[in-house]
Amino acid sequence: MRVTREQFQENRRRILEAAGRLFREKGFSAVTVAEVMEAAGLTHGGFYGHFASKEDLAAQALGQALAPREPGTAPDLAGFVASYLSAAHRDRPGTGCALAALGGEAARQPAPVRRAFTEGLEARLARMQEALPDGDRAAALAAISGLVGALVLARAVDDPALSDEILAAARGALGDPRPGSP
Repeated sequence: MRVTREQFQENRRRILEAAGRLFREKGFSAVTVAEVMEAAGLTHGGFYGHFASKEDLAAQALGQALAPREPGTAPDLAGFVASYLSAAHRDRPGTGCALAALGGEAARQPAPVRRAFTEGLEARLARMQEALPDGDRAAALAAISGLVGALVLARAVDDPALSDEILAAARGALGDPRPGSP
């Protein structure tokens, strides 16, 4: 049976969404193409009609996961920090920030995946700069590094109290991520 262009695009969207979630939950190497296709509700055989390889899928899924969601207005910085450094975000890596979920693993991935990571980081950096009154790139980089690092640490430890303490300390430190802020 022939698939319409609209159905092809819908299938591709479902594959990318499933892959992005699974990669964030389990990492790139722990997810198989068959698992992605099953999660998307499709057969394994249709994969190569959409992607050249798992590497191609990983790069595109990461690019989609890191794409800016709300263009236009500068984000509410305090609200963003509070949401990002929350227990809910920590506990749901599959729907959370791909920078935190895949940053350590992205460093060991092929060039297309690293390129998608870099482009996603640059987009997030631009949004963070918009949120800062002076648009300072160094302050934006420090804030993103603190947010991602705190979330990685909070997810990595096996002590729930320490995990909560990491999130709270980072929220306090990053409530106003401009250098020299009280």
